[in-house]
Amino acid sequence: MPNFIEMSGISKHFGGVTALADVDLTIAAGEVHCLAGENGSGKSTLIKIISGVQPPDAGGEIVIDGTRQTHLTPSESTRLGIQVIYQDLALFPDLTVAENIGFAQHLSGLHGARWAKLRETAQAVIARLGVQLDPAARLGDLSIAQRQLVAICRALAADARLVIMDEPTASLTRTEVDTLLGITRELKRRGIAVVFVSHRLDEVLEIAERVTVLRDGRKLGTWDAQEMTPARLGTLMTGHEFDYKIAVPDLAAAPVVLSVSNLSRTGDFEDVSLEIRAGEILGLIGLLGSGRTELALSLFGMRPAESGEIRLNGKPVLLRSNRAAIDEGIAYVSEDRLSLGLVLEQPIASNIILSTLDRLTGAGGLLSRERTGASVGHWIEQLGIKVSDPENAVRTLSGGNQQRVVIAKWLATNPRVLILDSPTVGVDINAKDGIYAIVKSLAAAGMAVLMISDEIPEVLYHSHRILVMQSGRLKAEYHPMQITESALREAIDA
Repeated sequence: MPNFIEMSGISKHFGGVTALADVDLTIAAGEVHCLAGENGSGKSTLIKIISGVQPPDAGGEIVIDGTRQTHLTPSESTRLGIQVIYQDLALFPDLTVAENIGFAQHLSGLHGARWAKLRETAQAVIARLGVQLDPAARLGDLSIAQRQLVAICRALAADARLVIMDEPTASLTRTEVDTLLGITRELKRRGIAVVFVSHRLDEVLEIAERVTVLRDGRKLGTWDAQEMTPARLGTLMTGHEFDYKIAVPDLAAAPVVLSVSNLSRTGDFEDVSLEIRAGEILGLIGLLGSGRTELALSLFGMRPAESGEIRLNGKPVLLRSNRAAIDEGIAYVSEDRLSLGLVLEQPIASNIILSTLDRLTGAGGLLSRERTGASVGHWIEQLGIKVSDPENAVRTLSGGNQQRVVIAKWLATNPRVLILDSPTVGVDINAKDGIYAIVKSLAAAGMAVLMISDEIPEVLYHSHRILVMQSGRLKAEYHPMQITESALREAIDA
């Protein structure tokens, strides 16, 4: 098929910093293309240039649908059929599905007969894509996966010819990813090009036809996706090899730190029994609705269990609030760090000490600057958080460093049990490797870790035991040395 977009010699400098250097990129009509690279590789800058948000430096050339573009703006990019679906989706939670899908086409007065036209637009796009969405539903009541479908429908309503998806699978379960990949195939069938920007390499390679890799603002090359593997792609992106091997220490003599017996909560999970020993990383995997996060919230006291027993170091405990859980030595890193783990506009330092304010006060109940500075400095050094100034807003950090701040916040409480819910969502491969190293070092020091994930390689290569959860019950237990990735996937999907 002919190329929809051709970019050549694209460079972009911000002061003395080179964001892009002489990058070429072609995307064919109806092609599914993966744009890969670490955080800071230039992906976001390239997307902003394609969408007209940032102009390239002089000397580069952009040709869209055969026409050279001399001054690409956001409105002109949209007119040409380019739509970007960012990780935060940029939707309106208090509006309906129909309003979110059609508002851009009906901005000239949303009243009277225009509402009918808006609903008609939304219903037509939903039917065209073949998805199940209620046009009258309030967007804020939908799941992340459903909101993503709304964002795709909005792009189609704007007559998209190229849809760029930034981290589309970051917050989705495997079942939801399969749905998204199916929709991507439908977009391709209709001649709409799709560019995926994602850190979940195995899923992107399932659907992409070509892969372009950026590193340090330069293009390393473009490859046929069928010739690429996640391991090779990771090496190209980072310059390092990631060869994870299963290594399970003998923990039979280690004391049981957390013991759960017959724990139940109506509608969430039933008759759950498990134990985690000191130094053990217990992997918990399951599909959306399996009850894994609900179990974590009960262990952290946020949604108390209705029956059953929880013991810490052999002692029964009642966890009726998250404060009670923290006091007992349980810490919880949420799967949604942006909404629940961090206060994005607050400084990095403030986020790190958020859970230990009562321990850092001095005379008169005021925060001790000396204690606060010592605590912040300690955790920045211990977890290798890359930060120029701890007083900068935490939103200025990369996803991997943001996640380290969340972990630091909870490690500062000196927990005995650390619950990690999807600990590497939305972080690049190098940052993932750093987080895995942190988790393993915590376990080696004797901490009990419950790692919840829906990424099979994550639990297989970084857990000591694996539990599979399904429909609120623990279905099976596996030793990583005795199961393969494909067999584990079958066990989850069965």
